[in-house]
Amino acid sequence: MVHKLDFDPGLIKKYDKSGPRYTSYPTAPQFSTEYTADTLKSCIERSNREIIPAPLSLYIHIPYCDTICYYCACNKIITKNHTVSNEYLDLLEAEMQMISPLFDKDRELEQLHLGGGTPTFLNDEELMDLIRRIEDNFTFAKDCEMSIEIDPRKVSNETLELLTNIGFNRISLGVQDFDEKVQLAVNRVQSYELVRDRLETCRRLNIKSINMDLIYGLPFQSVETFERTLDKVIELRPDRLSIFNYAHLPERFKPQRRINDEDLPTPAEKLKIFELTMNKLQEAGYVYIGMDHFALEDDSMVKAQQEGSLQRNFQGYSTHAHTDLVAIGVSSIGSIFDSYSQNSSNIDDYREMVLAGKLPIVRGLVMNNDDLLRKQVINQLICHFDLEITKFEEQWNIDFKEYFKSEMKQLDLMVEDGLVKVDEKSIKVETRGRLLIRNICMVFDNYLKDNVVKFSKVI
Repeated sequence: MVHKLDFDPGLIKKYDKSGPRYTSYPTAPQFSTEYTADTLKSCIERSNREIIPAPLSLYIHIPYCDTICYYCACNKIITKNHTVSNEYLDLLEAEMQMISPLFDKDRELEQLHLGGGTPTFLNDEELMDLIRRIEDNFTFAKDCEMSIEIDPRKVSNETLELLTNIGFNRISLGVQDFDEKVQLAVNRVQSYELVRDRLETCRRLNIKSINMDLIYGLPFQSVETFERTLDKVIELRPDRLSIFNYAHLPERFKPQRRINDEDLPTPAEKLKIFELTMNKLQEAGYVYIGMDHFALEDDSMVKAQQEGSLQRNFQGYSTHAHTDLVAIGVSSIGSIFDSYSQNSSNIDDYREMVLAGKLPIVRGLVMNNDDLLRKQVINQLICHFDLEITKFEEQWNIDFKEYFKSEMKQLDLMVEDGLVKVDEKSIKVETRGRLLIRNICMVFDNYLKDNVVKFSKVI
C-alpha cells in the first residue's frame, strides 16, 4: 500500500519540537568512551558465531572538500591541497587491514557506500586505487550495491563513466536548491544545466538508481523560489529524493555563522514550503517513504517498504540494514551485532591511532535488552508506520502494553489527535501522523528525558 500524506498545519505546529532522526537507537549522544577497540573485537567475534552470520556493508568516510558549503553540518576538512589524498588512502588501507581479518572470510561485502565530505575529492586514479585496496581486504558479493555521494560541480562525465566501470551502480547528487540567490548565500553555486548534464550522463551509463538531495529552510528561499526548484527537479525525475529540513545551529557548526538569521525564511514560510513540497512530489508520482524521503513507485526502497523489509541506519533508509555495517575513516560510525562504534572525529588523532596499529575507536555502545526491543519498535514505526503488538509479545516474551505502560499513556493524546490508531493487536500511524513520525518514535525513546543535546526540528 502506498502511504499518502495528510498535511495538517495545525497539528504540525502543535507538535513542533526538536528530536532525533533515529538513524540509530540509542542515538549517538548515548555513545560512551567505555566502548573501546576491544569491545568492537568482542562484538565481531559474537557476530561470527551466529548460525548464519550477516553479510557486510562497508561505509568509507572521505572528509575532504575544497570549498565550504555554509549550511553543512557534516564532518569535513576544507583544503585545496589534494596531496592529502594519498596519505589518507594509506590510512584507510591500514585500518582495513586491522579490521577485515576479524571477520570470517566467507562473509561477503553486500554493500559499499562512499560518503563525506566530497568522495570525488579523490581523483580518478585514487578512486580506482581505493577500490583495489578494498578488494584486497574484503570479498565483494556478485550483486554488491555500490553507492557514492556526488557534488555535481566536482565530478566530470569522464569520472562518472569511470565510477560505473569500477562497479558503482547508485549515485546521490547534492543539489539543495536551483535558485542562484540561495546558492550564493550558502556558497554552493551550480547551474541547472550542469546538474541535468550529470544526471543524463548517469542515465546513459545505466546507473541503477539516482538520488537527489534538496534542503528547505535555506536563506532567501520562499514558496515561489522553491516551487521553481521543484519543477526542475520533477522534470529531471531522479529515482529518489531526500528533502532535508535545514537545521540552523551556528553555535554547533561554525560554517553556519556565515548565514544571517534575518535571511532565513520565517517558520510560517518554511512550513508553506514544506507543504508545497509534499503535495507537488506526490502529484508527480513520488511515494513518501518517511522522514523526508521519497521514491518513484518502482524503486527498490518502495518495494522493501511494501514487503516489510525496509530498515533504517546511519545512511538513512536502507534495503540492506540486515548487514553488519563496517565503518572506515575519520568520524565514521559502524554497527556490528548489538553495538555501535565510532572512530575519532579528529584527523590528527585518527592518524596517530592508525599509524600506531590501533583501531581508531573512541566511543560506542553495546545495547542491552531494553535497547534492542525499543530499537525494533522505533524501526518498525519509522519504516512501516505499523506495528503488530502480538508479534512483539511472542518474540520478546512480554506483555507489550504493560511493558510500555507509560508510553501507551503518552500515545493517548496522539490517538485523540488522529496521529495513531491503537487497538489490542496493533499500533497504526494514520496518514495525518506520518509527517510527525519522529514525535511518535520519541514516545518510545528511553533516553530523551536525560538528553541535553539539541536536535533539529522534526519539521
